[in-house]
Formats: sequence, C-alpha cells, structure tokens
Amino acid sequence: MPLYEKYTNKHRDDFATLEDLQKNYRLSIPDDFNFAFDCLDVLAAQKPDALALLWISNDGEERRFTYEQIRRLSVKAANFFIAQGIKKGDMVMLTMSRDWRFWPVLMGLHRMGGVAVPATFLLTKKDIEYRVNAASIKMLLTTPRFGVVQATEEALANCPSLEKLAVFNVAGGAGGAGGAGSTGGAGGANIAAPSEKWIDFDAQWEAAPETPIQRGNAKSDMMLMAFSSGTTGYPKMVWHDYTYPLGHIITGCFWHRCEDGGLHFTISDTGWLKSLWGKMYSQWLAGSAVFAYDFDKFSAPDILEKIAKYKVTTFCAPPTMYRYLIKEDLKAYDLSALRHCTTAGEALNPEVYKVWLEGAGCKIFEGFGQTETTLSCWTGYPWMQPKLGSMGLPSPSYRMIIADDNGREVAPGVTGEICVLTDEAGGGKPYGMFSGYYRDEEMTKSIWHDDLYHTGDTAYKDEMGLLWYVGRTDDVIKSSGYRIGPFEVESVLLEHPAVTECAVTGVPDPERGFAVKATVVLSDGYSGSPELTRELQDHVKRITAPYKYPRVVEYIDALPKTVNGKIRRSEIRAKDMGGADAQWGE
Repeated sequence: MPLYEKYTNKHRDDFATLEDLQKNYRLSIPDDFNFAFDCLDVLAAQKPDALALLWISNDGEERRFTYEQIRRLSVKAANFFIAQGIKKGDMVMLTMSRDWRFWPVLMGLHRMGGVAVPATFLLTKKDIEYRVNAASIKMLLTTPRFGVVQATEEALANCPSLEKLAVFNVAGGAGGAGGAGSTGGAGGANIAAPSEKWIDFDAQWEAAPETPIQRGNAKSDMMLMAFSSGTTGYPKMVWHDYTYPLGHIITGCFWHRCEDGGLHFTISDTGWLKSLWGKMYSQWLAGSAVFAYDFDKFSAPDILEKIAKYKVTTFCAPPTMYRYLIKEDLKAYDLSALRHCTTAGEALNPEVYKVWLEGAGCKIFEGFGQTETTLSCWTGYPWMQPKLGSMGLPSPSYRMIIADDNGREVAPGVTGEICVLTDEAGGGKPYGMFSGYYRDEEMTKSIWHDDLYHTGDTAYKDEMGLLWYVGRTDDVIKSSGYRIGPFEVESVLLEHPAVTECAVTGVPDPERGFAVKATVVLSDGYSGSPELTRELQDHVKRITAPYKYPRVVEYIDALPKTVNGKIRRSEIRAKDMGGADAQWGE
C-alpha cells in the first residue's frame, strides 16, 4: 500500500463521494514525527532499489537515485552538519537551484534537527544580508553557479551570525558522497571560484561517517523556515513544524494524483516552498519518483522534450509556463505517458486549457495555497471537473470561509477575504499550516486572531460552494462604487492572442476615484497602437461586465516582478501615483 495510508484513515480511492472526503478525511501523526526517519527510512527498507529521484543537469547528464541511496546520503549529510557545529534549531540556508544534492541535504537537516531555510539562487548582496541577519543564519550551503558565492562574499562583513560557508561542485564535477549515476559538469553561467572561506562540501560530505542519528524532535518543533516574498514590504519569515510534509498528502497524493511507479515533474527552483509541494514529500508518500531538471533558462521546447523523453506521468507548472508550452506544436512530442496535470499561482485562461487538452490529452486542474499553507483550495478529485477560473473547493484539511472586515462569513456572491478557521473545537490549526512569522509575534497576531487566519486574498463563493479568486486585499480596485479584482480582468486579457502577460491596477481618476489600467506585455508579432487598445478593451467588454474594462492600456517590454516571479502591482501603482516604491518590495 502507498506509505501515505499509514497516516490517513483511508486510501484516496476509498472515499465514496466528495462529501465523504470533505467530512471524513483525517490525519494521524505521532508526537515525534520526522519525515526522514518515518518515511524515507521506511521507503528505503520496503523498496530499497526503487527509483526516488531522476535528475537531469543543465548539460543533459543523468543521475538516478534509489530510496536507499538517498537515505544513506542523508545520514552522511546529517553527520556533516554535526561536524560543522550545527545543532538542533540552528538555521542553515540552502541556495541550491535544482541540484540533486538538495534532496539528501534536506533529509539530513531533518534528521539532526537543523532548520532548513530554502532560498533562491537569484539573491543579491542586499537580499542575502537581510535574510541572514533577520533569521540569524549560521551556515550557508550553495551552488557555485549564478553568482551566489560572489554575492555572499560581498555581504559577509555585514552578516555576523554567518559562521560557516559551504559550496558544492568546486571541481566542476557532479560527484559527492558516493552518489550513483554518471558524473557531469556543473553547467550554467557565473561559476565563481570560491575563496578559502568556503568549505568544499563534496569532499567533507564524502568523508562524513554513516553513524546513525538519534531522533530528538517533537512534531511541533521548527523544521523549515521560508522567506515569503510579498509584493510590498520586507519578506516575511514563515516557519513550519515537522507536520508540514504530511499536510502535503492532499497536494501530491490527491491533487497531483501521483501514483506508485510514476514520475512527477513540478517546475520550481528549490528556493521556494512550491518545490516541496511537488519535488519530495507527498510524491514519495504516493510511491512516485521525482523528476528534477536543473535548467538555467526556461525553454518550452526543452521542457516538452524532457516530458516526452523521460515519460513523465504527472506534471505541474504555473499558467505562465503553460502559455509558453502551448505555443509549440504539442503533437510533435510524445506526451502519451502524461496522466494528470495541475497548475497554481495565477489565472488559467480557457484557451490554454483547451489547447493543452487537445495537444497533450490532459485536463489541467487548478489549486490555491500560500507559503503559509499547503494546498488549501483545489480541483482534481475524480468527482470534480475543472471549472475554469475557479479556485475549486476548500481542501479537506482546511475549513475556509469568505469573511467581511469583521471576520463574519458573507453570503454567496459577495466578495470578502479568504480566511481559515483554526478553533480547537473544529480541529485547530490544519496540519501543514504555518506556526507563525519567525521573530514577529505582532505580525502573526495581526493576521491570525480570534481563531481565524486571514490570508490577505479575496474571493467570492458561488452557490455550488466553488471559490472564485478576486485578488490580494490591497490589489482590489474601487471604481465608481464597484469593487474590481485584477485577477478576473487579467484572465480575460490573457485570452487575447496579443497578450503574453499583463497586470491590472487602478489609476487615479477624477470622476471614478480609480480607473482600471492594464499594463501589457505583447506577444511576438504585435505592437502597441490605439487600434489594438480599442480591440483589447472591446474584448474585455464582450467577455466580462463592461465596467471592468481597462480604460488605460500601457505596453511595456517586461512586468516588474519579485524574485520568485510574482507581479509587483505595487510598483506599477507607485509609478502611476508619482511616488517612490516601497523599499524591499520583493
């Protein structure tokens, strides 16, 4: 049986109806649960030779790892960290791109109690300084690619807590701790030669003993901490306890529909928690191997070629990437192994869904969640069909309401804030939901009080109980008495072939208070003109309520984005208001 059944009351296919799933899904988690011991080690014992990770380098080199190999490497990683003076509760930042070492390293930190702090390789000197000092990072382990080494050395004088620096692939090879498979170069650009300050991770990892580690955690201890890059303000430090992996059973086993013997591909850099939605915990719990492609630059033909060549069975990518994928001739690739596809993060427009279904043979099922949560709203179970534009229904792990400014549930059709009930009588905090903002009790209480967690996202619920996303609370446009969510207008604009990307914001208007503005990145072959502007405006009027159409359209080459790709509407608003953008608006 799949390992996830050990912690749930039923196999996913044993729930008779959607109502049965919503009412009766339960998790049971031991007080000292630790994924490395209770899941990875069990998988290594049950099926030691089964494929756990298939990794492809930027240069096309392949490495295949079994559960037993990952287990062994993770034990050596735990002993490496202990030898470096890392203790339970110490913060270790991992800027590792999609390198294969991330998997055994993360498992090693789980074993010995160090707190893993995933971070993107796109960080600059200023980004590193903020993160290291805010969280008192004790050790940083990184790739030599992308300039991370240089940026860290530039920041080091201002980072007193950072005692240890380690870098892998110093010699340009893909070896390390006796891993399996062929070796290959590091690939990529900006490979820096580290100074004497840096520990050669591969050499020290190879030398580390395989001495068993004794577990010493409670399930409520801090296991993971992530910087959540919002569209304004300093990144928040979101921390999760040891129950976080099992909160993702719904993500991988139910939503992604990962299966025993399958191969799951989620496109994400390991610096973001989205990678842990789709690159480790629940995929292994379902018995599916993880496919990881350590590319330097996204290329739609390249991704499609990998899906075809390696017979990927389940796939997850943001709508932006699907939009690039469908511009290719999908019939030119053998995508017959694909069984199930998912997406999250922004609007999925009908044209993308239609073309992907026709070309790849799979529907795309949407989901919603945050760094603070696991998958909290979704479509994807056998009884649920995609309702394009809808977030779907609340996950069985989450009790969600749409609330007004006073925290009271609103009627269907009324826009309000998406909130999660956390009262003890109803089961308390969902497994997988964050435990708070690290070192910021005031911020935690500001969004989580009276047994209600305020997500900061707005939506409305229809008569069927489906949720429809409107936007962030500070993104909603109030125009002539109407409340207009940017998400819906953006979704409509993206249906037009001229639009590759867009951001909808409000601009001051003397009559309306604010008018709707669309900032548009055009597709190849199109250029901005008054005629195209009128065409886009008429397109929106035809598909949605006419009052929502953009009265202002601006064409630009690229949208301002955070380091993890979120559109910075705040920067567009600040420019239009004639003011300076907020500092540290990641």
